[in-house]
Amino acid sequence: MIVLIRAAKVVDPNSKHHNKIVDILIEKGIIQEIGKNLKAPKGADVVEEKRLHVSPGLFDLHANFRDPGFEWKEDMQTGMLAAAKGGFTGVLSMPSTFPATDTKSQVEYIQKMSNGNVVNVHPAGSITKNLKGQELTEMFDMSRSGALAFTDDKNSIQHAGIMKLALLYTKNFGGIIMNQANDKSISADGHMNEGVTSTILGLKGIPSLAEELMISRDIKLAEFTEGRLHFSCVSTAKSVELIRAAKKQGLNITADVAIHNLVLDETSCEGFDTRYKVNPALRTEKDIKALLKGLKDGTIDAICTDHTPEDIEHKKVEFDNAEFGMIGLQTAFSLACQLEQEIGLEGVIEKMAINPRKLLGLETPEINIEKAANLCLFNPTTEWTLEETDIVSKSKNTPFIGKTLKGKILGVVNNGILS
Repeated sequence: MIVLIRAAKVVDPNSKHHNKIVDILIEKGIIQEIGKNLKAPKGADVVEEKRLHVSPGLFDLHANFRDPGFEWKEDMQTGMLAAAKGGFTGVLSMPSTFPATDTKSQVEYIQKMSNGNVVNVHPAGSITKNLKGQELTEMFDMSRSGALAFTDDKNSIQHAGIMKLALLYTKNFGGIIMNQANDKSISADGHMNEGVTSTILGLKGIPSLAEELMISRDIKLAEFTEGRLHFSCVSTAKSVELIRAAKKQGLNITADVAIHNLVLDETSCEGFDTRYKVNPALRTEKDIKALLKGLKDGTIDAICTDHTPEDIEHKKVEFDNAEFGMIGLQTAFSLACQLEQEIGLEGVIEKMAINPRKLLGLETPEINIEKAANLCLFNPTTEWTLEETDIVSKSKNTPFIGKTLKGKILGVVNNGILS
């Protein structure tokens, strides 16, 4: 493969060409030359677009590909296609499959299924067997096979003793424990954020306390064990305060936030549209402001998609009976472009491409000569409308169909493939 990218503005703080408009020549997956007015070799694919920008390929910390076990919602191939369409060259796949990703053989299955693709799929192993929260898995074995982190995904670890053991166990080999904080004894049977809107709609709410109480617990456990802890999909103002204080204390803690929790609030549920039913729930404007402040000051390290495909049978029902979740891989970057005023375009790339890899211990792509070409190509100002026919995921559970978005992914380059 030979690719020449013409007149692209580089958005990569690790590149000496950062914020410069250059041509980039790629041969056999390696950046061979960066400069002005480069000559296209014979047979080269030439990429030339108005206001073309190039950054390291995006990386998602929280994607459900539903494979194996729930392939009618999504499978590995459609998940990777959606990721590439959204500018992602890497994802951390959640273990919420059937069977769960709780053994080395399941880790190896995911790796095998994703080999040779433009998107690198990195498995996350489960913390407990069958995601039941009762008995630890062989996390060391899964780590040796390629699992980069350990989480029970939406099945938050309810038992403090299990969480303590997990942090101690993974500490021995440098593993990362990820937990989406949700005390189910408080949030049980809730459907949206608890507040004025839930009261008006007559829906049982999910109190912010359910998240904040577990975050407080896990911070104490991380302090006691000196383990490596990551909070997934933080959603409340108080959670941001707690994490900020823990980081100032020097604890080995990181956090991410789902993109929809930054651009949508609880009032989106007023029409009982189940596509807005997500976990964690859409919160308040006050929470969104605190989350944005946390992104800006480094309290929150990354933005994830929380890509959660659900079929129509589980979504087009009464709000009380609908499953949580929305797909997000194809729209995440465009939604993040709405945050440019708060964190800047460089901040978007930092939170969606650089930091996710850093906290997982992966090599961060650089747009420099002799480096592997792992790139996202985009125009940050192009306006486009998402149509259902644009969606390559098997599931279509997104509220952004028919909405005009700003910021368009034009392609990705990775593993010697232009897509």
